[in-house]
Amino acid sequence: VQLVESGGGLVQAGGSLRLSCAASGRTFNVYYMGWFRQAPGKEREFVARIGWSGGDFYYADSVKGRFTLSRNNAKNMVTLQMNGLTPEDTAVYYCAAKTGWGRPWDYWGQGTQVTVSS
Repeated sequence: VQLVESGGGLVQAGGSLRLSCAASGRTFNVYYMGWFRQAPGKEREFVARIGWSGGDFYYADSVKGRFTLSRNNAKNMVTLQMNGLTPEDTAVYYCAAKTGWGRPWDYWGQGTQVTVSS
């Protein structure tokens, strides 16, 4: 499975950005798609995930109510809509996929930078 992120960039606090992740290859194996982020000097952290069928959402407490995942079945794409951004959301955002409920996140995108200015 190959994952390619798009979107990201620079935005002022309170603004919005949309990240997209396009999946290709053996996508029939995918069980969950997710987003992670890594800020400078910090460990990578979970942001949100969605079932490949489009349901089964789960969000980190830090983004709940501000970030929304959606799934475009026709395009094999997952979108992360980020609203109410704060400087604490500044990080490299990674798309990921796993092929089973109990499996680790097997596949990763290259990452896209999100910078929120105060």
